[in-house]
Amino acid sequence: PSLSGLNAGSASTSPKSNQEKEDDESDVSPHKSRPLTRSNTVKPTFEEYLERQAFCEATQQLIDREKHLFWETAEAEANKEAVEKLAADHKALEQHVWQILQQSLSLSTEEEVSALASAVKAINLEEEQDQLWRQNPQTPPAWRPSEWKKHHDEVLQKLVNGRMDNPSSPIGDQVNQSSIEAEIQSMGRQLKEDLQWVVEVVKNCYPPEMDICNFYARQYHQTFSARLKKIVGSVDDKDCSFLLRWDLMIYIGRVLDEAKKEWDQGKEPTRDDGCYVSPVAYDVIQVQLLHKLVIKKAEIDAFIKMYQTFHEDVIKQNKPHSKAFIKANLSCVEQFRDFLVEHNLFPEDVRENCLQVLTEMKQSAHTYLLTPVHKILKPHYQKLGTSDWLKKNTFEKLLNSTEDELQELQGSSQSSYQELIGQLQQEVTVEYVRRLLKGKVKLKNTKKQQKAYKIVRENAEKLHELFGSEQDWLKEILTNIAEVLRLQDIPAIQMQIVSLGSAYPDLSEEHVSALLKLKTNLSQADMNTITSTVLDTLKESYTGGETRRFFSNVVMMSPSFPTCITSCSG
Repeated sequence: PSLSGLNAGSASTSPKSNQEKEDDESDVSPHKSRPLTRSNTVKPTFEEYLERQAFCEATQQLIDREKHLFWETAEAEANKEAVEKLAADHKALEQHVWQILQQSLSLSTEEEVSALASAVKAINLEEEQDQLWRQNPQTPPAWRPSEWKKHHDEVLQKLVNGRMDNPSSPIGDQVNQSSIEAEIQSMGRQLKEDLQWVVEVVKNCYPPEMDICNFYARQYHQTFSARLKKIVGSVDDKDCSFLLRWDLMIYIGRVLDEAKKEWDQGKEPTRDDGCYVSPVAYDVIQVQLLHKLVIKKAEIDAFIKMYQTFHEDVIKQNKPHSKAFIKANLSCVEQFRDFLVEHNLFPEDVRENCLQVLTEMKQSAHTYLLTPVHKILKPHYQKLGTSDWLKKNTFEKLLNSTEDELQELQGSSQSSYQELIGQLQQEVTVEYVRRLLKGKVKLKNTKKQQKAYKIVRENAEKLHELFGSEQDWLKEILTNIAEVLRLQDIPAIQMQIVSLGSAYPDLSEEHVSALLKLKTNLSQADMNTITSTVLDTLKESYTGGETRRFFSNVVMMSPSFPTCITSCSG
């Protein structure tokens, strides 16, 4: 069912009584005094609360009566009639609460959603009262402990069983499916629709600590698994393959649930040789290899999206153990990526979609882990390309801080770690070039330009040594920029910039202008000549094809120049 315009968050409200409506209608003048009525002077009776489905208020009223009879006045022995009335009211309330619970997956009005929210609050009040009685030496009434939370779980378990026994979703394509396939598909659709309903509506009726979404997910998983086991006895090959595929997806879901459970409990992933590890990728891959099944697009899409949602939730919540989980996930992403590339178990479109999701997960993990690093390095970035950078050895502080952060970034597999710090090296190099091209330092003569040349070359070499990577291209970019600073001959400067622009067509006219402005001994006419010649040469020599991008990440302040001097996307 669909609840259009339903506001589950306002579930604690209840409709006005007839008397209240009459009062509202009769009060036509702001100066007219409201008559004293039952609605605004006396609390509703227990029966009135039940009629309004205000179960929380009804429960509190019964608890107050219970405390009065058994704790405050000790009238329970003498006033058996009051005790019997209280017991009867408690029984009536309980029946109403279970009735609304049984409608949890078929709520059709805002009032019913409000009633469910009130029932959940009532259950928690009863749990609190049970706990108080456990701490009290007096003899409790016959209905204590009421154990409503336990009964709540049992009611919902029966509800789920009933939904899976009699799914309301239409049976699938009977022509192309066996009866077993159609039955399982129907149960699967019911499961999906019900869990979506839980997330969109039922969840709003429960406090977060009751974790109702995971409760329902476990119930459906257990029930669905049990149904599969019942029909697995005698099936043909086609049905067997179909069942195995469903069993695989259930197992995969269970693996992911275990990872979520550890996350919710605040546990860090286990370590193996100093690296955080998660069983998600290993277990899922082993099951897929074992069954050698052709997984349907919808099924693998569902898993990969669930995994991505879990991954992004870990990042969003940013708990103390988030970094450990993300490092473990990076290793999983790498395993999944290698598996998809090496094994032909999926259609091409499915594989490409999964690889795209895995790439997004890797990028979000890198951003999450590296953003705090750049925040720490920012004070050192600010010294780059300044007079202090030229006169003093300020770059060493950036190197030392970066080295410390490299230690903190460890924890994923070696190859995942190398990818991560390779990304950091690229981002640090981008920031280095951006700060240099801001032009805070003025190289007024050949001597200063020679000094800047040596510093940039030394910085490039030390950065390369620090990261210990094979990304020679990043060092070469800085070396080429250093050469432009060193050269004094106009044609030589032109050739050096053409060499840089040929390798990186995303080098823009703005970048060239900023680089030349560092050499303040160049006249405006010289700069115009160099820029014009470089622009023409690169346009003529550009042949297209894939090239590595770098300068498009070096964002300059002025928007007046074209994106790249070759007018290409690289």
